Amino acid sequence: MSKRTLKELSQLTGSELIGNPDYLIHGVDELESATPDEISFFSNIKYRELLKKTSAGAVCVDHKTPLIEGRNYLISDNPSLAFQKLVPLFVHNADVSGFSGIHPTAVIHSSVQIGNNVQIGPLVVIDRDCIIGDGTRIAPNVSINPEVTIGQNSIIYSNVTIREGSKIGSGVILQSGSVIGGCGFGYITDERGKHKKVKHFGIVVLEDDVEIGSNTTIDRARFKETRIKKGSKIDNLVMIAHNVTIGEDNLIIAQTGVAGSAKTGKRVILAAQAGLVGHIEVADGVILMARGAFSKSITESGAYGGAPALPIKEYHEQIIHAKRLSRYAARLAALEKKIELAVVSPC
Repeated sequence: MSKRTLKELSQLTGSELIGNPDYLIHGVDELESATPDEISFFSNIKYRELLKKTSAGAVCVDHKTPLIEGRNYLISDNPSLAFQKLVPLFVHNADVSGFSGIHPTAVIHSSVQIGNNVQIGPLVVIDRDCIIGDGTRIAPNVSINPEVTIGQNSIIYSNVTIREGSKIGSGVILQSGSVIGGCGFGYITDERGKHKKVKHFGIVVLEDDVEIGSNTTIDRARFKETRIKKGSKIDNLVMIAHNVTIGEDNLIIAQTGVAGSAKTGKRVILAAQAGLVGHIEVADGVILMARGAFSKSITESGAYGGAPALPIKEYHEQIIHAKRLSRYAARLAALEKKIELAVVSPC
């Protein structure tokens, strides 16, 4: 078991140390269950009571957090990030394959270009004219179709499918079961009501430092491209339709759906089960709350909620009024009764 002093942990994270620099830490845990030989972190005001009660030997906090005398703290601008730097010191990392190099069961077309220090696991299939960059790791059972390009130091986990022509940047992570470049949902309906498939010839582009969650699907464009810009992170079970452009550093949370040709700006957050209709644009810095839906373009940054979405203040006002509907109904009934009485028995 690894043991580190608080002084060492302070230097590693660039944090200010308050407390005993020689105090030994053996592990990490949450505030609620941490023991005196473990370190935890506090970054959400909802847990301030746990911060007071925790038995943790030390806590990563920010500069605004009130400190309790006699306890140990690592103070930084981002305690969650500081804590994350410590986790690998104390928690075993099982994400190290027992297979090195290119496994003999992988099926790789002779035209494929493979960089240095690439790892390709069992039963991977890589079709013609693909390019795999230096340091990229491809786990078992991955299927890569023709003319796919993957940059350097990307990680493709098991059972991922990357369809033809897709361009994957460097430092990209594709979690298990994701499908990149499937055909977009497009049909032409004839006069008899029969649906004829519209074949999609475009591609998907994932720029550098993008992460795609498990079982998320990103469809290729009809004839141009669907693009996820650099730094964006997409959670599990998200649907990105054809011709969509997701801006830089977006966060898109589970079960969200983005319809065809929609565009988001930089630093947009779409919370769980959010939805965007097609052919709209969302400005930089917009936050859409869980289960919210944009039915038209949003030109101003800020938080929005509801379906169709409203600025968050208006949305909260609607929620408050909805909760008071029974009270309003009772008041209205009382007023109607007074009016009836006044009509029947005029002064």
